[in-house]
Amino acid sequence: MNNNLLSLYSKCFGVDNARQFFDEMPHRDVVSWTSVLSAYVKSGNHEQALELFDLMMFSGQYPNEFTLSNVLRSCSALGQFEYGTRIQSHIVKHGFVSNPVLGSALIDMYSKWGFTEEAYKLFAYMENGDTVSWTTMISSLVQARKWGQALRLYVIMMEAGVHPNEFTFVKLLAASCFHGLNYGKLVHGHMIVWGVKLNVLLKTALVDMYSRCQRMEDAIKVSDLTREYDVSLWTTIISGFIQNLKFREAVAAFHRMEVSGIAPNNYSYSSILNACSSIPSLDLGKQIHSRVIIAGLEDDVSVGNALVDMYMKCSDIIEYGLRVFRGINSPNVISWTSLIAGVVEHGFDREAFRFFKEMQATGVQPHSFTLSSIIKACSRVKSLSQVSELHGYIIRTKADYNIAVGNALVDAYAGLGMIDNSWRVISMMSHRDAITYTSLATRLNQMGYHEMAFNVIPRMYNDNVEMDGFSLASFISASAALASTETGKQLHCHSVKSGLRRWISVSNGLVDLYGKCGCLTGAQRAFQDITEPDVVSWNGLISGLVSNGRISSALSAFDDMRLAGIKPDSVTFLLVIFACSRGRLVDLGLEYFQSMTKVHDIEPQLDHYVRLVDLLGRAGRLEEAREVIETMSFKPNALIYKTLLGACNIHKNVPLGEDMARRGLEIDPSDPGIYRLLAHLYDNTGRSDLAEKTCLAMTERGLIKNPDNNKVHLFVVGHDENDVLEENRCSYS
Repeated sequence: MNNNLLSLYSKCFGVDNARQFFDEMPHRDVVSWTSVLSAYVKSGNHEQALELFDLMMFSGQYPNEFTLSNVLRSCSALGQFEYGTRIQSHIVKHGFVSNPVLGSALIDMYSKWGFTEEAYKLFAYMENGDTVSWTTMISSLVQARKWGQALRLYVIMMEAGVHPNEFTFVKLLAASCFHGLNYGKLVHGHMIVWGVKLNVLLKTALVDMYSRCQRMEDAIKVSDLTREYDVSLWTTIISGFIQNLKFREAVAAFHRMEVSGIAPNNYSYSSILNACSSIPSLDLGKQIHSRVIIAGLEDDVSVGNALVDMYMKCSDIIEYGLRVFRGINSPNVISWTSLIAGVVEHGFDREAFRFFKEMQATGVQPHSFTLSSIIKACSRVKSLSQVSELHGYIIRTKADYNIAVGNALVDAYAGLGMIDNSWRVISMMSHRDAITYTSLATRLNQMGYHEMAFNVIPRMYNDNVEMDGFSLASFISASAALASTETGKQLHCHSVKSGLRRWISVSNGLVDLYGKCGCLTGAQRAFQDITEPDVVSWNGLISGLVSNGRISSALSAFDDMRLAGIKPDSVTFLLVIFACSRGRLVDLGLEYFQSMTKVHDIEPQLDHYVRLVDLLGRAGRLEEAREVIETMSFKPNALIYKTLLGACNIHKNVPLGEDMARRGLEIDPSDPGIYRLLAHLYDNTGRSDLAEKTCLAMTERGLIKNPDNNKVHLFVVGHDENDVLEENRCSYS
């Protein structure tokens, strides 16, 4: 009678009242002890459970199999390895080792500690394994990410004549989704054959499997088979939509859950906030934030992390995300990483490093994404000392050094010009992928080391790393920069054979390559092969036409681009204004320049003003060109003065040329091009004495390394090129 009352107390009045009743019981047997101990375990009070077990043993009461299985569950939860092995010794000593209940508890304990092989040995030793023990072992293998072994064990289970239950299929569905849709359908079919009733737990597992296999339509069909829903099922549906990049459908599912009367939990809110981040929608994110506060979940770490991520991705004001972060009681590594990654994406790189230091001071260890984000920040501020410090920290602490961190270091060192360091990091990486080599090749291209970029190709081949579209595009870019038609054609052939020709970055690279190599037929054919040309495709075609003197065709291509519904960008206008400059189409060039703001809502940058000055200067409209410089909203640079100085050379305007040279040298006193253009202007207007003085000034400032062969070039801005109009030599007395 007392034991029945004790059970009633634990179920209806809570474990504390049950313990009080237990302490007042005059006589207690193993059932009494086990009842309270089980109540502690179910309520998550594992430390009290172990303390009660110690008291039970001290009192002389002998435990039964159910007592010991509960104790093992507490050992698993608390990570009490020594305590657990002591219980195992007790089990072996008293002949309980073949008991399926205790065997299952031991398997579960070892698997949660990561000792899967030991768990399997225990399972193999069991003579009379039941459904629970088989399911526990399958669960252990799934937990260890040994999905194939879990599915094979199920086959052995069938051969042994042991019937699976709903929990078996939940674990099998979790394993099957990592082996593809066919395995998942097979498990689903077995579930039907065995006549297992479809409850909300199985529906959730099926929805998860189908959504992971990119079959959301099947996932929804399964969820509609019965009218039974709970918060876990709805959350799985929402997460499934997000995994399949159907963010608005995820939002709709969240609203349907609320309308159905099921209150979202912390996982639901975390998932829907991820959808807000991906859309992105700050307004919706703020609405969800207000509901989180109403639900009293603002202190939940997972929800706080999702809020930080949402504000960082959806808002231009990082203080919103920072305010949420500061409200998290005990930020974990995900909290810190969301903050640091968000700050980096907003360009506050030095602040990101400060937060990283603060994270370390709190004792939170970074994971791979934290490290790759902070390395990116240090690379952008060109801080070799910080990159080296982080690299040393990674080596010293044996931090989470996976391929993403290695790739970030390769990119950082290459971005700082430390190519040898990049190769050294690559050689130390246990695994390398296409991103590893693409990062290096891209950086080499940016620094102008195009031939060195080609050296990456054999290293990739020797490392058995296949090119992807990004790496191939980098190598095509190197070929274009070198105007290497032969290498470019080889890469073109590879793109066709590998199927990478369909990548828009590869196709655009081929258009640019053939244009720069002077093969307009190849450029046009490459352009025509693109199914849906984007603005980069059109820019590449226009650039090739302009650089090869096909001005009329270039401007026709610009018209075709607009007719195709492609919105021109700032690069497009650099090209068409330059085309007008080359074709002496001044009024049309001015019309294009004015249309940037009036028609296309593109704010001209300094480069556009340089092109405009070149356009006017070539046409002899020097005062208009000077007025452009005087009235533009940007602070002039040396290049724009040098451009007008070049025009003064053409039209022999010494006073304006001298003024432009003076202003240019005030900005960049060490630019030899300005001296050369000024000397040429003097030579061109019969002032050889001043030309000699100018060349002498160059020599005195150490700007001429080889005075016997010093050519003067008139620089006029072009599309990644110098338009050399004339050459001359400085004379020295």
